[in-house]
Amino acid sequence: MTILLNLQHHHRSWAWIFLLLGGITDILDGVIIRKAEKSSIWGATIDPLTDKLLVFVPIIWLTYQGVLPICAIWGLLARELLISTWRGNQRNGGPASRIGKYKTVVQFTSLLLLIFPVTWFKTSVVFFFHGLGWLLFWFSMILALYSAFEYLEPRLNQKRASNL
Repeated sequence: MTILLNLQHHHRSWAWIFLLLGGITDILDGVIIRKAEKSSIWGATIDPLTDKLLVFVPIIWLTYQGVLPICAIWGLLARELLISTWRGNQRNGGPASRIGKYKTVVQFTSLLLLIFPVTWFKTSVVFFFHGLGWLLFWFSMILALYSAFEYLEPRLNQKRASNL
């Protein structure tokens, strides 16, 4: 919510910092939990949800600003609901796939670049960052679709085999 409020009130610097801190704390949380071997099904369910909120807030704002098309939100939302539902029904929380993790990193990086504050560098540098962010966002969409297929393809094959 803090990110959205800062974006809406034209405080991109703070929004960028909060988004970066959210990403860093998410990484640290995962590292600490794995090292301590204290993972839980509840944590495996809640952590992806908080990740989605962290990512969707800037995506919705960027769509509202006309930077990203609305089809991006609908495509990502459909993918996330589908995969999150499947993962939530797994006993172990449905661990994230490698491609899904790459998607998250690329998507997160693209959002940091897309909301990069215009006052921090020369206009040409910021324009380059925003353009790179836009390209990375679409690459993350490709990874999102591929990872969705990667999650679902074995389940679809199982279902086909059981129907034969």
